[in-house]
This record gives sequence, structure tokens and C-alpha cells, in this order.
Amino acid sequence: MNKYFSNINHIPFEGSDSTNPLAFKYYDENKIIAGKKMKDHLRFAMSYWHTMTGQGQDPFGSPTMERPYNDLDGMDLSKARVEAAFELMSKLSIGYFCFHDLDISPEGKSLQEKYDNLDIIVDLILEKMNETGIKCLWGTTNAFSHPRFVHGASTSPNANVFAFAAAQVKKAMEITKKLGGENYVFWGGREGYETLLNTDMGLELDNLARFLTMARDYAKKIGFTGQLLIEPKPMEPTKHQYDFDASTVLSFLRKYNLQDDFKLNIEANHATLAGHTFHHEIYTSRINNALGSIDANQGDLLLGWDTDQFPTNIYDSTLCMYEVLKKGGIAPGGLNFDSKVRRGSFQSDDLFISYIVGMDTFAKGLLVANNLLVDRVLEDFISNRYSSYNNGIGKEIIDGVTDFEKLADYALEHDQIKNVSGRQELLEDIVNRYIYKS
Repeated sequence: MNKYFSNINHIPFEGSDSTNPLAFKYYDENKIIAGKKMKDHLRFAMSYWHTMTGQGQDPFGSPTMERPYNDLDGMDLSKARVEAAFELMSKLSIGYFCFHDLDISPEGKSLQEKYDNLDIIVDLILEKMNETGIKCLWGTTNAFSHPRFVHGASTSPNANVFAFAAAQVKKAMEITKKLGGENYVFWGGREGYETLLNTDMGLELDNLARFLTMARDYAKKIGFTGQLLIEPKPMEPTKHQYDFDASTVLSFLRKYNLQDDFKLNIEANHATLAGHTFHHEIYTSRINNALGSIDANQGDLLLGWDTDQFPTNIYDSTLCMYEVLKKGGIAPGGLNFDSKVRRGSFQSDDLFISYIVGMDTFAKGLLVANNLLVDRVLEDFISNRYSSYNNGIGKEIIDGVTDFEKLADYALEHDQIKNVSGRQELLEDIVNRYIYKS
């Protein structure tokens, strides 16, 4: 498998002293951490859209990416991208991939042609999966790019669009099942609004819930047993997305009694756009038993849009993996690199280097997070900080055996209150020290 990236060999692990840009410094896939191989903790996945179809265009400029299959088009291009994708994943030791239907085959002139194109490419993908052992982490549909989705998909005011979106999800679920996908993702795309002056928000939210309910029922009907995931995002492409952040999605699911059927796929850059830290969104999902999978990338804090950069922030990766370890693992989800090389990084080796940097960042984060948990430096501090709830009036509050009258009587006798420092700077220093030494 050396057709499209013949100048790049299988990427080795060379350790932290290596200066080779085409080698891993921290990602040693078979290294045992907390009883599991590093690759089983991280479950890295390639994003088909950014990696295979992203061309580097932006609102101000044409495509820049130099790819060995750029001279092809139509189904020939789609077939070449399949071969190139599996060559890249094999050389990078990436065990999974994620895709939208429109990533892997052309739209076609009709819905039936779209289906036919997908069937051809999915069979080719299956061949490559069997050949390499690489698996499908999740699939989804693109219900946002085509002009038919200008006003949304399941939240469109046009019922014909709702039906068309359902037809796309139906097919995407079927091919995800055929590929052995372990999850299926719903990203809101244009499920939101630009102005409330022309929007019936109540109907749109009800319709979104109806759509997700039908999707859940169809998944059960065809025997798809993977996780169903919703990916929060606050804005882009609409002014306001209905899946704004983790808390918003959780509230939506509870309102429509779907909380047992869907978990969340959390993306770092989307957390930034929502005004949250990546850690906040991961933490919120975990404590609500809703953390299903992760899109590993980062945004630019100085820019207010989805830059989808490859992750290099060691603090984000450390705190992300801290929550994953506390959860007991991310499977059947994984860490999908919903990341794209910068427009000026247009050579093929830039693509490999970007994945190496992202994978190393999360591998290092895993090492640091595990050491923090083993030594319980944060856990013990937090436990001690809330120790007043372990006995006395605090335990009565937790146990639900007190009320306002009793609490008022207690407060009258204990009105001289002394708090203890939260020691934020000390804890930040401790995390720093663990990062430096791990």
C-alpha cells in the first residue's frame, strides 16, 4: 500500500528526544497505561472530510492542497480517495475513520443516483477495511451543504426537505451499519435560525425531536447497535444552532424523553465558540453520563469561527484525557481528528506531520492525566474541599433529612463562618509540574 504517498514510510515511534518530524515522540501505541494499550485509550480516527476532501479553499481564495489524485473527478476521484485514505491511516497507525456520505461519493443528479454511488464506494471501503483491519468509528450524513438545506433539514419550514433529510439519514445509517460503524452522529448543520422574525422555534424544535425519534426507531429496526451521538455547536452556519452546547442538548433530550437514546460527541473548537473550555464540555457530559465520543481539534481564541486546527494544546489534551480516564474509557467512541491542515500547509507531508503532532499531543496528555489520577493530587484536594458534607449539617443536607427551618436554627448558632482557600494557582502549578515531568 504505497501508491499515493510513496515518499512517506510507516511512521515509527522514536521517543521524546527525536527531532524527526515524521516520527512519533509520545504516541507508542502498544505502551500499557492504566492496564490498557495507549491505542485502546485513544482510539484515534481520521476525519474523511477534512483529510480526503478538504482542498484548502476559503471565502477569499481557491484550493491550495497538493494531492496526488487532484487530476481526477467524479467516481474516479472518490475511488482514489478511498485508496489514499487507507494508505494514510495505515502509515499513521490510525485504527478508525469517520465520514459523511457526501465525503465518500458524489451527490449525483438524483437521490437514487446518490444511493447508487454510495453502494459502489462502500463496497470498496469494505475491501480496504478487510485488507487493513481499520474500522469505522462513526458515519453521518451531510444535510447542510446542498441548497435544498438552505433553511435547515429536520427544522426546515419545507416538509419535503424534512423527508429528503430522513431519506439521507436512512441510507447513511444503513451504510454505517454495513461498515460496522460503532456510532452514528447527528450534527445540527443548519438546524437553527438566522432571525426569529420568520421562525417558529417551537415547531422547529418539536420537528427536530420527531426526526431524532424516527432515526432512533429506524436504527433499532435495522439492528444498528452503535451509539447515537449529537454533536453540540453554538453557531455556524446559522446565527444560533439548536444544539448550542452540552447543557442545551441535555435539556433538549430530557424535554423530549430521548436522554437514554443519545449521547454527545464533544468537539474542542465548538466548546470555544460556545464560550466554554473544552474541559467544561467534556466534564459536563461525563457527569451526566452522556460523554460518547470526542472530536479532537482546537480553535483560535482570537478568531470567532471554526478554524478546526490540529490540536497542540497540552493542557486541553491533558484535562480531556483526565475526564476520559475518570469515565473509564471513551469506547465505543473515540478521538476523531476533526482537524484540517492550514491553507498554507499544502504538501502531502504536511498532512502526515499534522496528524503526528495531534496524536502526540493526546498521547502526552494521556500520560500526564494518568499520573495526576494515580497520585490523586486533584482528587484528594477536591475531596478535602467538600469534606464539610461528609458529616454534621452537611451530611444532613446530602441525605435530605433537613429543611429551611432546621438550617436557619443551625445558622443562628454557627454564624461566624471561615472559608478555606481554593488554591487555584497552586493547583495550576501542580498540573504544570506534571506536564513537565511526565
